[in-house]
Amino acid sequence: MIKVLRGNPTPEELAAALAVVQARAAAAASAEPGARDVSQWCDPARLVPRRVPHPGPAAWRTTYWPA
Repeated sequence: MIKVLRGNPTPEELAAALAVVQARAAAAASAEPGARDVSQWCDPARLVPRRVPHPGPAAWRTTYWPA
């Protein structure tokens, strides 16, 4: 439900606004679920200052080595 809070839009203005909202909703519904671009800002890997050592028998030795 869409409600006009302020102003007095003409029927043409209201129809144009609803057409834009409907087009955006249709585009979002037809998009693939995994096709969204993921922002680099929310990637936790960017907070790691260097590569994390791979797990293995000697990984504990290289945990705090300088990069």
